[in-house]
Amino acid sequence: MEHTYRPEFLFLSNPADQARFDSLLADQPHITLFDTLESQLRELVKVLRPTENPSDAEFATYITEHLNGTSLSSYGVWVYYPWSNRLVHTLAEEEFVRVRTNRNQNKITQAEQDTLSHKVVGIIGLSVGQSIALTMAMERACGTLRLADFDTVELSNLNRIRTGIHNLDIPKTVIAAREIAEIDPFIQVELFNSGLTAENMDTFLLENGRLDILVEVCDGLEIKLKSRVAARKQGIPVLMETNDRCMVDIERFDIEPDRAILHGLVPQEDIDKVSSLSGQERLALILKLVDAEQLSARMKQSFAEVGKTLRSWPQLASSVVLGGGIATEVARRIMLGEDIPSGRRYFDVDLILPQIV
Repeated sequence: MEHTYRPEFLFLSNPADQARFDSLLADQPHITLFDTLESQLRELVKVLRPTENPSDAEFATYITEHLNGTSLSSYGVWVYYPWSNRLVHTLAEEEFVRVRTNRNQNKITQAEQDTLSHKVVGIIGLSVGQSIALTMAMERACGTLRLADFDTVELSNLNRIRTGIHNLDIPKTVIAAREIAEIDPFIQVELFNSGLTAENMDTFLLENGRLDILVEVCDGLEIKLKSRVAARKQGIPVLMETNDRCMVDIERFDIEPDRAILHGLVPQEDIDKVSSLSGQERLALILKLVDAEQLSARMKQSFAEVGKTLRSWPQLASSVVLGGGIATEVARRIMLGEDIPSGRRYFDVDLILPQIV
């Protein structure tokens, strides 16, 4: 159960699914049923008839016509979430997606939503990456999310990772995938619970559909660099969001196949020997990557204390959530073909609000 993250779909018009449904109710005494299908159908009626304001009687008529002889209990799909022992009745995929994304329009047009439904997004690192993955899922900015992280959730992660203490020691990937499934069970989620490695890099980038964009937000320096080398080889654009000052790096390897890794901040010889660098050399390279002079005053203070009074550099929930929104916006625009050039940008709250030092 620790690694279970995919829900089970039961269509009661199928005798085998009806039997499975019946057995769940019989064998799981603590199962909880959630059936709000009628209210979902009312929403569907409103979406299909945006100019009308139906009365209760008209809603009932429209719903009866829409069911077309199918019983309410058999319409749509029942979704079983084994990790929470919940059985939820919802519209089937096409109608579910239409209702759930209706409030996106026309900030995202229907044609754009259809395009995004075929996009595959890979995210490396599920601390900051969790916020990006959940935001993408809520907005339905893609049809498939591929998530890679080797780590489990620890208590100190809960200052920025959205989950509860009952999920401590559960893989970060699994926690994100479960929440995505509870938002939208029809989004495809693929997990790499060992993180991204040299052995699975091509699988992550290419198998079951080539990535349309790679979002790299991991701490591992070697993977940070080598994933870019692999993405450039495959012509996959790379996006990185760094919490401090909401620094965003965009590398359009899809249209610039010879572009230097990380805007040329890292010489090729450093990429080649990254695995043999000492801890101090790695820190020096990280400071070069983030352009240490551009760090916020408090992050500079924190970096000076890493390995002394601090275990690692800080990350705040407010910055992580902001980064999730910004990264989703940038990724969506790239996937929809907007002219988003490569480069580094800052979406810095401190430029707008007075900075407290």
